[in-house]
Amino acid sequence: MITRIVKMTFREDAIDSFKALFQEHKEAIANQPGCEKLSLLQDVNNPAIFMTYSWWNSTDELNNYRHSETFGIVWPATKKLFAEKPEAWSVNEVVQVK
Repeated sequence: MITRIVKMTFREDAIDSFKALFQEHKEAIANQPGCEKLSLLQDVNNPAIFMTYSWWNSTDELNNYRHSETFGIVWPATKKLFAEKPEAWSVNEVVQVK
């Protein structure tokens, strides 16, 4: 199981557009083969910063999503809204408490 974390900073005038885009496509993303969970987080101090957390059974399944039709629709539309270059990490959980 891997966790994919993507930090995105949007233009202030694009925040609502991103929320609507995510709302429209969240089920299609979460229903990709190998996706166990999907979360969208918003920074409490800077509402222009969002992070997606997605949990995948394998790197191969994450990469399959990144080559999917859904990703081909969502990512280009999302990129148009950025104020800064996004950052992304694929991580393994080392310790979990509770």
